[in-house]
Amino acid sequence: MSLRYSYLGPSGTFTEAALLQMPGAEQAERVPAASVLSALTMVEDHDVDGAVVPIENSVEGGVTATLDAVSVAHHLQITAEALVPVTFVLAAAEPTTLSRIGSIATHSHAWAQVRRWAEASAPHAEFVPASSTAAAAHGLLQSPPVAESAICAPLVAEQLGLHVVSSGIEDTPGAVTRFVLVTRPQEVPQPTGADKTTVMIPLPEDRPGALMEILEHFSTRGVNICRIESRPTGNGIGDYFFSMDLEGHIAEARVGDALAGIHRISPQIRFLGSYPRADGKPQQVLPEVSEAAFTAAQSWVASLRGR
Repeated sequence: MSLRYSYLGPSGTFTEAALLQMPGAEQAERVPAASVLSALTMVEDHDVDGAVVPIENSVEGGVTATLDAVSVAHHLQITAEALVPVTFVLAAAEPTTLSRIGSIATHSHAWAQVRRWAEASAPHAEFVPASSTAAAAHGLLQSPPVAESAICAPLVAEQLGLHVVSSGIEDTPGAVTRFVLVTRPQEVPQPTGADKTTVMIPLPEDRPGALMEILEHFSTRGVNICRIESRPTGNGIGDYFFSMDLEGHIAEARVGDALAGIHRISPQIRFLGSYPRADGKPQQVLPEVSEAAFTAAQSWVASLRGR
């Protein structure tokens, strides 16, 4: 039976492009969802096998809807990631010029990545929020249209036969969005030597040094944190959790030992998955925190206890 993957739709989004990079995607049925939350809910409800959602952008940082949903609202696991270069075009249903465009529809993250271009090239245009860049493009063909133009991926503009008014409009050329494949909890993929581990760590209490106490567990074991973001729990001012990506795999002694240490001070920590890095970059492990070093240390302690 073929896999079914939900994704932030409609067809033609950057998320669908990321889905095509995921394991088993060539044979998988692609199911568009109206939002990140609905895509993840479909996984929990067993309607699909996994969901592909954006989690981080090289310009705007973390995608808060995904961070909150994966970390708190759902009990799911990240099993893979993909990186998608992001470039945008301004498209319209009919040939027109920038000076005649009074409204532009797109996703808020896309708008943030073209804001300087918009202020310089179309300062008179009104921003119309859309659930995705592709939804904005499709909305141009509705009656009435959602806006006079849309900022979207070149692919969806081509698929829909839209007129491209301007291309390459992103403020930061070379921007990349990171997407993750989220499934129901399952066996963790084997280590590859180029892995990431994602965790959610609630701040035990709002006091000086509380975050430092957590970070020291990673520092002393040579575990690099490649992303850290604070998010409110919703329980009140000063009540936060930290979403983190670590270099390494839960099966590695240094990572497992660090998480065990943090569990003692923050027992609500949630392991969200260990999975291969999309860029294949191997982690650099210092000799004193290598697997061999941990094994030797454990053997030494065992020998002392056995006297």
